[in-house]
Amino acid sequence: MKQAQLFRQYIWIINTLRLQGAMTLSQLNKRWVDDCMADGNALARSSFNRYREAIQDLFGVVIECREKTYHYYISNPRVLSDDGLQPWLLSTMTVHGILADSAAVKDRLVLEDVPAGMEYLSLIVRAIKSNRRLLIGYQKFSLAGYEKVVCPYALKLFHQRWYLLARTADDQMRIYALDRMTKAELTTQPFRMPRGFSPKAYFSEYFGVLTMPVPLAHVVVRAYATTPDYLRTLPLHHTQREIGRGEDYADFSLDLRPTADFLGQLLSHGARIEVLEPESVRQQMAQALSASLQRYGKE
Repeated sequence: MKQAQLFRQYIWIINTLRLQGAMTLSQLNKRWVDDCMADGNALARSSFNRYREAIQDLFGVVIECREKTYHYYISNPRVLSDDGLQPWLLSTMTVHGILADSAAVKDRLVLEDVPAGMEYLSLIVRAIKSNRRLLIGYQKFSLAGYEKVVCPYALKLFHQRWYLLARTADDQMRIYALDRMTKAELTTQPFRMPRGFSPKAYFSEYFGVLTMPVPLAHVVVRAYATTPDYLRTLPLHHTQREIGRGEDYADFSLDLRPTADFLGQLLSHGARIEVLEPESVRQQMAQALSASLQRYGKE
């Protein structure tokens, strides 16, 4: 069986158990046949057990069986709600499977462009996995290009772009956008990750990829019109909390370092977002809006 077809079947099992809850193999099999997952052929118990092992290895999703009722269920559903690799991988492969089955309507699917730099992704993952240094060529916007050997710590996806978190030879942590790389070569030089280092913890006080030395702040924003619903369904930060609401607004608090990434995100909502506190961030927003008005010749 082709690998792509296997992945599609793994995704189907996970999503079916997520949506339907605990099911017997007979119940699962009926849906399997109805959805033509194997050209109408039933799912054998031996195959299902192999798939369960593969699903745990690939996605960290554990499918267990209740001894008394013989119902199969996902015993660690929280792994699919965290902001780690497993839910992202599951989401990506689910979309891939749907699109693969949608060739007949491809002209009616409008997708976003994939930025440059994807060709380096596989090599960087190999470097991270083997703890080997990378020689990269890098070209910042409007600046001269350069080459540098770095220790690749982690990858982060943000706004459709991949970024590499790496430590340089002078022991500085830096962020490199893959679409601005001009080369990437795996060296024979090993490096050692610091004990206990967590990329998730490293970015936890920030929105986006800019990790500037900005003081940690308790930010309160007021969202107007329909914007509160957008913030509720897609929080800006893991610390976001709704702390109050009025007739046409809702207030949210966030504890983070308000870098340019974060301010830019707030500004993208226009008049539907207002920073209430701290005053320093409120003034930064006011200055940015004032500068925009001056572009249009208005005070």
